[in-house]
Amino acid sequence: MINSTAIYRNGIALLVGASLLACSKKNQTVEMGNETVKPPTEVGIPASVGFFMDDWAPRQFMAPAYVPTTAPILGSTITVTADYSETISRVNPSIFGTNTNLYIGQMVDQPVLLNHLQALSPGIIRFPGGNLSSIYFWNANNGQMPMDVPATLYDTGGNPTQAFYWYGKNTDSWTLSLANYYQMLQQTNTKGMITINYGYARYGLSDDPVAAAAHLAAEWVRHDDGRTSYWEIGNESSGPWQAGFKIDVNDNKDGQPEIINGTVYGQHFKVYADSMRKAAIEVGATIKIGAQLMHYDAANSWNVPDRTWNEEYFAAAGDEADYYIIHDYYTPLGANTGAADILQSAVSGTRSMMQWMHTSTQRAGVAMKPIALTEWNIGAEGSRQMVSHIAGMHATMVLGEFIKHNYGMAARWGIANGYANGNDHGMFSLGDEGDGTAKWTPRPAFYYMYYFQKYVGDRMFATTVSGSDEVLAYAAGFSSDDASMVLVNIGTEAKVTSVDIKNFKPGSRYYYYSLVGGEGGTFSRQVLINRQGPEGLSGGPTNYDSVKALSAPLNGVIKLELPPRSVVYLMVDGA
Repeated sequence: MINSTAIYRNGIALLVGASLLACSKKNQTVEMGNETVKPPTEVGIPASVGFFMDDWAPRQFMAPAYVPTTAPILGSTITVTADYSETISRVNPSIFGTNTNLYIGQMVDQPVLLNHLQALSPGIIRFPGGNLSSIYFWNANNGQMPMDVPATLYDTGGNPTQAFYWYGKNTDSWTLSLANYYQMLQQTNTKGMITINYGYARYGLSDDPVAAAAHLAAEWVRHDDGRTSYWEIGNESSGPWQAGFKIDVNDNKDGQPEIINGTVYGQHFKVYADSMRKAAIEVGATIKIGAQLMHYDAANSWNVPDRTWNEEYFAAAGDEADYYIIHDYYTPLGANTGAADILQSAVSGTRSMMQWMHTSTQRAGVAMKPIALTEWNIGAEGSRQMVSHIAGMHATMVLGEFIKHNYGMAARWGIANGYANGNDHGMFSLGDEGDGTAKWTPRPAFYYMYYFQKYVGDRMFATTVSGSDEVLAYAAGFSSDDASMVLVNIGTEAKVTSVDIKNFKPGSRYYYYSLVGGEGGTFSRQVLINRQGPEGLSGGPTNYDSVKALSAPLNGVIKLELPPRSVVYLMVDGA
């Protein structure tokens, strides 16, 4: 074996050794000294990803503008070792999705927001929003309540309350019409995912409310005319906060139970799917229809329908769905969860959900289908966690884990909501903080997701980390024969880390962006990108798309300092 030699170039610590000597990344094995260099392996598309990978395409790395930098001179006790030849998954473009809703305005007349969304390139934007989908009538004019819906619905506590329905043809400035949703998708070059009103099948007053609701859904498919491929039947229908969870059996005319269960949902799902698929054939469209499942083993859940939802659904509907829908907010809703627990949940939660999907389908004797996490975020409240850079770090880790564990699709909740003293899942501000923050100012999570999406490459390859359990690494390759890596330091102290990429032919330079929190303590509302921060109290630099990378010549293993609670996006030229 060739001996490794430590050298310095422009102050950057490099290690030159046999594992990093020139090698081919084409379809051949190359001998380098006493080392054998292997080409990248090809991997299939898992059933949990399926057709959501259809939009995958090779990606080419474009080197960013840069400024020279220096590396730490301190020794490193942490090593990230990556093997460019060992592909573990393709990078699925469908995991970068987001959600919009009906109460943030018409969007198409908001160029600042549209420019941010174009830069983010989420790929898929879900509509019309979570809970509101259960009371949404896509083809109704404002205030024209359908004749067969009740004047009252049940609230989360099971008490009757005045119903408030939403209408697809409402053009008021404060809401989002269906027509403008479609236009917004065109303006941002994204695809849609539509959540059908399932609650109507439960609370509808007609003789056959399921048929009426399924017909309304099929009419939407006809109106859509092939613009939307992905449809889901209902939103969190097993939860008492959802319209249709509880109905007045005295008003119901087809013998439904007062409280929803998985069997009822499964039976209704088949009716919806049959009507919608027939409509799609009529207009020459290809659609995929998703069914709701519980994302964890809910056998001991406080909510009775959740306990047996999956097995009851499968017994009633079998393989009828094209894909399976889950939601998760990772940390307990409403709890003042600390930063360490928030960050740890990204790994444990993402892994356990996919494990449960495999277990649940195997127990039911049905085939695995693509898994779509159509809502995700953190549930932590009380310390402005949701609008902090910690939420951005969490988002970065979740995206890496999605790829690693082969999720089919994911959509973060959501584009905007409302500040609520920092308990806000919105990626962008509505300008309601009361501290001068401008409307559509991006929250920290936006910046972390922007850099991940831009520089992650098109296939993930294997990595190991030695010397610390507080450093995580997600390595990816570009089809242009370049490499990238996302390095996350979840610890509260800086860490000097070496990166060794095996079976890789290095080029001339490497580049990186370092993202850390700014002022404001543990849950800072600011993010600094290579030390550049926002002009105001929250967000990041306004010129995030032109911030220069830090860069140095490349001759071996890269040595970097990872600041406390930071994410470093690293790109490495290939020869």
